[in-house]
Amino acid sequence: MDRRHTDREYESELELLRDRVLLMGAHVEEVLVLAMRSYNERSVSLARSTINMDSQIDQLELEIDELAIQILARRQPVASDLRFITTTLKLVTDLERIGDLGVNICERVAELGADRSQSAHDPIPRIADVAQGMVHDALDAFVAGDAVKANQVIDRDKEVDAYYASLYPELLPRMMSNPSVVFESTRLLSIGKSLERLADHATNIAEMVVFMVKGQDVRHSGTTNPGSHG
Repeated sequence: MDRRHTDREYESELELLRDRVLLMGAHVEEVLVLAMRSYNERSVSLARSTINMDSQIDQLELEIDELAIQILARRQPVASDLRFITTTLKLVTDLERIGDLGVNICERVAELGADRSQSAHDPIPRIADVAQGMVHDALDAFVAGDAVKANQVIDRDKEVDAYYASLYPELLPRMMSNPSVVFESTRLLSIGKSLERLADHATNIAEMVVFMVKGQDVRHSGTTNPGSHG
């Protein structure tokens, strides 16, 4: 077979793999947007319809895994291509978990119902803005092969952790002074925890991008690699 023809087929397979990851990422981001819209608008019907979208994400994860394994078996890639494919195999697991966390948020919204009390200082949208931005930017960094942007995502995880850490102290006085809000407050804590975990998965993706681009494993290092911003 013509080597050029084989190379074109291989490039097409890699492009298809990248496109499927982008499609999965788009579905995940849509679930998050709709989950937070259902929260902000107190829409139980939107929360329930969003839950049904999770099956598309699960199906894409299976397709991507199969495609990546086929490429590994048939093409035996090396260097940057190998890092891209192995990163993809790990990344889709985090994307699928992010989709699950979006579903968790929708389930809590459905439990809260339309009569949730109004709070002028509701911290949930604040946490969600940062966490959703991290997911979006981690995916952008993956597409662009941008280690600097990936490191910026990693750095923002501390912001989400700080917001989440402040959530319980904000809700505790309400629960102590008014037992009738305990059910609502525990659901808000659950939503906050889902957002905090969502940010952790975005951080995982960003760490994988740094590895994919630079071949450097920054997981569990405590700090981002000082050489990665240059």
